[in-house]
Amino acid sequence: MATTPQSEAGGGSLVRTLGVMDLVFLNMAAILGLRWLSTAAQMGPASLVLWVLAVVTFFIPSALTVRELSSRLPGEGGIYLWSKAAFGEQHGFISGWAYWVNNLFYFPSLLLFIAGTFLFLGGNEWLGLGDSAVYNTAFSLTLLWLVIGTNVIGLKRGKWIQNVGALSSAAVFAILIVGGIWAWIQFGSETEFTVQSATPDLSNLATLTFFATMTFAFAGMELAPAMSGEIKNPVRAIPRAMVISGLIITTIYIMGTGLLMVAVPEDQIGVITGIPQAVAAIGERIALPGLAFVGVLLIVMSGTGGLGAWISGVARIPYVIGIDRYLPAALGKTHPKWGTPHVALITQGVVVTLLMIGSVTDASIEEAYIMLLDMTIILYFVPFLYMFAALPVLRRKAKGNDENVHLVPGGIAGVWLVASLGFVATFLSVILALMPPEGSANPQMFVVKVGGGCLLFIVAGLGFYYRNRR
Repeated sequence: MATTPQSEAGGGSLVRTLGVMDLVFLNMAAILGLRWLSTAAQMGPASLVLWVLAVVTFFIPSALTVRELSSRLPGEGGIYLWSKAAFGEQHGFISGWAYWVNNLFYFPSLLLFIAGTFLFLGGNEWLGLGDSAVYNTAFSLTLLWLVIGTNVIGLKRGKWIQNVGALSSAAVFAILIVGGIWAWIQFGSETEFTVQSATPDLSNLATLTFFATMTFAFAGMELAPAMSGEIKNPVRAIPRAMVISGLIITTIYIMGTGLLMVAVPEDQIGVITGIPQAVAAIGERIALPGLAFVGVLLIVMSGTGGLGAWISGVARIPYVIGIDRYLPAALGKTHPKWGTPHVALITQGVVVTLLMIGSVTDASIEEAYIMLLDMTIILYFVPFLYMFAALPVLRRKAKGNDENVHLVPGGIAGVWLVASLGFVATFLSVILALMPPEGSANPQMFVVKVGGGCLLFIVAGLGFYYRNRR
């Protein structure tokens, strides 16, 4: 069916409330996950080199691609709109559907991280609840619906969840950098940094799998353009916010990982609890035990900010697809008072609630976290494959270049270089995400669950598409 003017304009009822700094905070909250520091630090000093490789092969190409496409097609819907313009309605739908559905898996994994971190506020007395399905479910669902409710009543209020979350991330990083350097000077590093230990073994499958996870940690620049109908002057604001937030995010990931290894031995860094361990260790080493409580509180706020950013941004995808009538039209409705896609937001909440309950009933908390993370990577990068492929296609389709379009530098050669780097890095991440984690009790079942689950959701989405196609 033809794209309606309403879908391109963002529905007409949305309110433009986001400025440049709001987008900086949105990008930081969406991309900057402090849990990625502990995930990377488990690889040891070699993770620092892998961060740089992830920046060069994915973060910079994705930022340049989003910069051009968001200025060329600045409508509500972002990556869905770009894929549709380049490859047609069906491929646009697959891209948008995969982008939305992947986050339905991502939200439970993020909620589990926040729930696990929150327990550190109560010390050893609370930590025993870490494997409790009842605790994790109750905490996660309470937080989920508080965030959804805040976003339903409007971005003017809802944006402060991600703004505070971004500032909290920066504050945690400040603790790591100041306390980590102080502890290093006074007591030395817990991790030995040498040329040999910092050289990644790229022939090792485990190293490549870590690289795929670290690449995923840089994804998210495409989220803000999905909300273009609610951004003040999006063609100008989005690129500015990308530069500012990109520099901050890169610095925090690389320096933060290094300082985490200074504070905590790499073999003691847990997947879920690494950052709280680091803050507590720094507090003990510099005789500030109260630092642990403050640090954990900031980490919880940071994670909540990330949750708010993704819940608000991702809801715009089913909202626009609902306007285009490939999903139920009710998803394309805006609230008559607050001007928000309230039906899409509430629908997300219901689905995530069901996934959250299921994810903690048949596996340990950490196993569920890893499985959901890997499933998220595969579904999330499907639309990225479309996005990088769309860059040269839309450049070729363009009749002249509007002065407002922020072109990838280097002409058509630069376009193909950026698109190729991003596409290859993305495709590698998809393949590696199918690899079961070391020590998995049933590797074959892991592959079936992750790969089969992703395929099932894509097929289900196509069912909606063909049923509603006109």
